[in-house]
Amino acid sequence: MFVQTNTIQAVKAYFKNRLNSQFTESELNFMLKEAIIQRLKISRADYLLCDQEFLSESDLLYFRSIVKRLMDQEPFQYIIGVTEFYGLELITDSRALIPRPETEELVQWITQQYNGSDSLQIADICTGSGCIALALKLQFKNASVLATDFSQSAVDLANENAKLVGLEIETILLDATTNNPIPGKKENLFDCWVSNPPYIPISDQLEMADNVLKFEPHMALFVENNDPLIFYRKISENAHLYLKSGGKLFFEIHERFATETIAVLENFGFVNIQLRKDLQGRDRMLQGQKP
Repeated sequence: MFVQTNTIQAVKAYFKNRLNSQFTESELNFMLKEAIIQRLKISRADYLLCDQEFLSESDLLYFRSIVKRLMDQEPFQYIIGVTEFYGLELITDSRALIPRPETEELVQWITQQYNGSDSLQIADICTGSGCIALALKLQFKNASVLATDFSQSAVDLANENAKLVGLEIETILLDATTNNPIPGKKENLFDCWVSNPPYIPISDQLEMADNVLKFEPHMALFVENNDPLIFYRKISENAHLYLKSGGKLFFEIHERFATETIAVLENFGFVNIQLRKDLQGRDRMLQGQKP
């Protein structure tokens, strides 16, 4: 037996003892709470009072496997299979990137821009898990939301998440780096385009953590060193066709390429361009408007 007793309290002690060199106390407490709630299907209130509850042999093996996978640097969100994003609990696995807090900030910015709007036409390009599209649909109940991705696996995941949270969006398999028309969509149709596309140059891999490099899909992360803005260029070009006059384009961006990405929007005729920092003080979001 790898724990002294089969209580939740003993599992917590084992969890922290094995992982305290890799994670902070707050990270460990968060992961323990989420894993126990997910596994035992208990409420967050019950979690506060569950230390002396007994676990089955199967439960003990489950928590031991989580420890092993965390020690192997697998992301916690992939291990438990869900994560929370902007009030939604979404399926999270290696078919798409793990939704990040800075992307929630992008959703918040868009929500503020369209506060009080109704019946919006929204497109989320490079949707991944569908997190942005679904969060915006949650905020704008009467919006028509299109989500596209160039990975069929990601499109499938976005559809699964839409079903899970009970929100209706349209999904299309689409390569954002081409000029192919969007099936069934007219030009000058959309009020809002948003994208969090691949933007990390391959050379940046040396600076990245193993839990990202080993587990998250590289096609959703990396771009060639010699053309890091390829997605921004193509998406901006297409957005200018499909946005209404006065429609807005929002991007999550690489902090090192803020100036260059602004220039891309300017080159395609966007005006009223705004750059916004994330909560860490990094240049992270960009907005432009079609005249």
